[in-house]
Amino acid sequence: MHLIEELATLRNPMPEPGTVTPEDCYDDACEQVAEQRKKDAFHLEAASDDLQVDPLLLALADLKVQKEAVDAQIRQLLAYGREFHGNRPYGLEELARRAGYSISGVRTAYGETEIRQVAAQIGRQPNRPRRDTAKGSR
Repeated sequence: MHLIEELATLRNPMPEPGTVTPEDCYDDACEQVAEQRKKDAFHLEAASDDLQVDPLLLALADLKVQKEAVDAQIRQLLAYGREFHGNRPYGLEELARRAGYSISGVRTAYGETEIRQVAAQIGRQPNRPRRDTAKGSR
């Protein structure tokens, strides 16, 4: 197997038997993964050639960008749950458990920057004023 095909295989693993619901869609899921592998290999090879960067390093950089985007989304959702949701904010324990954070990690995961981002995206201000505005922005 060629290096880029191996990378595409690692980035797009086949589902394990018994993990697709309904089970009769397993073959379709495998076909979708095979097609995604082809697309991924094509894009990875094209980007690697254009940028003259090792495909493995390019794949790692791509995943790092994705990880940072997911982390930013988690911080925004935590801000939403604590500052914007309903009449009462979600509890720290529940959010911590679901996000894989400690309770203190939820408290410090987001700041004014994320609150402003959420407010801009949903078009309204937080439900309650921030007590600890000294934390500043991220």
